Amino acid sequence: MPSPSRGRRLDAISGPFTPRTPRVVAARRLHRRRDRDNTGRFLAEGPQAVREALARAGTVVELFGTPAALDRYAELAAAAARADLPVSEVTDEALAALTETVAPQGLVAVCRHLDVPLEQALARGPRLVAVLAEIRDPGNAGTVLRTADAAGAGAVIFAGDAVDPYNGKCVRASAGSLFHVDVVRAADPVAVVDALRAAGLTVLATTGYGDSDLDDLADAGRLADPTAWLFGSEAHGLPEDLTAAADARVRVPLHGRAESLNLAAAAAVCLYASARALRRPTGRAGDRAGESAG
Repeated sequence: MPSPSRGRRLDAISGPFTPRTPRVVAARRLHRRRDRDNTGRFLAEGPQAVREALARAGTVVELFGTPAALDRYAELAAAAARADLPVSEVTDEALAALTETVAPQGLVAVCRHLDVPLEQALARGPRLVAVLAEIRDPGNAGTVLRTADAAGAGAVIFAGDAVDPYNGKCVRASAGSLFHVDVVRAADPVAVVDALRAAGLTVLATTGYGDSDLDDLADAGRLADPTAWLFGSEAHGLPEDLTAAADARVRVPLHGRAESLNLAAAAAVCLYASARALRRPTGRAGDRAGESAG
């Protein structure tokens, strides 16, 4: 009787899959954006990403793992088997072909795209949203996505000519947060701003030349309302039409001699400033809640 970790081993194949096994070849193609777009699938590697993917029902299509990894993470293999997903043993060489890291941890899941339409994401009433406008660096995008999740954001929007959220580096940098929030892809950033405002969110654009200081906004209670933050690329910032469309253009105050903050750091400061304001028991949002209760 097979162990729980190997309950879905493919009995049609003798031995672990190799780099030439058709299912491995097909999965390996998902390193290319064209194939991810065509199939609506992507790869998530490592036990943390696999764990979070399995926790989101209907996301994982197949799990690959080396024999050692399937034994070490038997609970993940068993969870996949309980969901009636194929769990396929692969050789170390096949695993290396499926991963992009120098020291892979032995597990790779094939997952379905997680895209949520903008209208659906906003209908859920998120109080904090991060918009990644024209951000092309996958490491930065994944880190901001992870930070947004940690700060309690309900949605992360990849707007305009932004990086593919299913790029392998972006998936890894998100550290599983890709599976926690609504991921939206939208072609027109200005239309996104219009939709956010129509949904009742205050739209704030981050720029080093902003006329509003983040600390001043926080002190004045202006972050206590549902808010969407616009973040642009580290190299070029936000497009002018997008900053003009926002309700305010916000700069993060620099109290030392540093010229600027990098994108991920600035996003963390802004998102956590909003998270703190939204969770205060007093302030404008809290006052309104008290009035409603009365």
